[in-house]
Amino acid sequence: MAIFSMTGFAKVQGRVSTGNDDQLSYTFTLKSVNHRFLDLQFRLPSGLDALEVELRRVLKEKLIRGHVDVNLSLERNAQARAGFNRELIAGYLAAFDAARREHGLQGEPDLNAALRLPGALQGEERKEDDLAALTASVLEQAVPLIAQLQAMRAREGEALEAILRGTLDRLAAATASVAELRPEIEERYQERLTQRLSEAVGPECNQQRVLEEVAILVERSDISEELARMAMHIEHFRELLSAGGETGKKLDFLLQEMNREANTLLSKTGGVSGKGMRITELGLAMKAEVEKAREQIQNVE
Repeated sequence: MAIFSMTGFAKVQGRVSTGNDDQLSYTFTLKSVNHRFLDLQFRLPSGLDALEVELRRVLKEKLIRGHVDVNLSLERNAQARAGFNRELIAGYLAAFDAARREHGLQGEPDLNAALRLPGALQGEERKEDDLAALTASVLEQAVPLIAQLQAMRAREGEALEAILRGTLDRLAAATASVAELRPEIEERYQERLTQRLSEAVGPECNQQRVLEEVAILVERSDISEELARMAMHIEHFRELLSAGGETGKKLDFLLQEMNREANTLLSKTGGVSGKGMRITELGLAMKAEVEKAREQIQNVE
């Protein structure tokens, strides 16, 4: 199973035969972007509340996460018969005349201004039969349109997977390089600690005690556990990518753990000269790769 991106777009155009021997054309689109949950936003013509309920149900069955804009626009092929709201226009004219007489003003009402009033112009109202036919047609197109959207999200997911697998390869290589440097770094670290402790306690120090203290400090700075956990996280990440499905949140959690291991590695190896600087470089590279991956993961379903 592949992983899915939350970015996608799908569009379909349809046509419905209505009364008065004309046809109603429509454009139905779905557009999705990343979101923590499934967030559906509808822009439908008035009178299609039942259609919104059905579309919401179908989309919830097919999609898991993402902000999805659902748009339906209509265009009647035959010339629409327009009219005006007589009651509203009459009220406007009466109010204009009353204000003119009350305040002794001159002037004539502006028809253009009156027709720009909200609700002044009225198109031909859609009949119940037209709405039912439109609803049936849109619902028929909904499933293939969602499949079209999912196909695009799958293609985007393939591209994301390729990027993430490249990141995992670089993280694995950096982890292996640190593991190769670890024995020599620990030896250098032990030598430095022994020298500093000997200088601090003087020539009459108990060498055995010094070595015991050094062993304790070296053990605390050991990075083998961090390297093992990093390798385990990388392998788990690969398994989740191969499994596919709803993996975005799990992958994001794993990347947080990887970032924590890289931080601990850097804190334990800081201040060691020589090849210790190389470990610092590798640790910073790990953090950079993890951060890049987290940016990509935000768009994984």
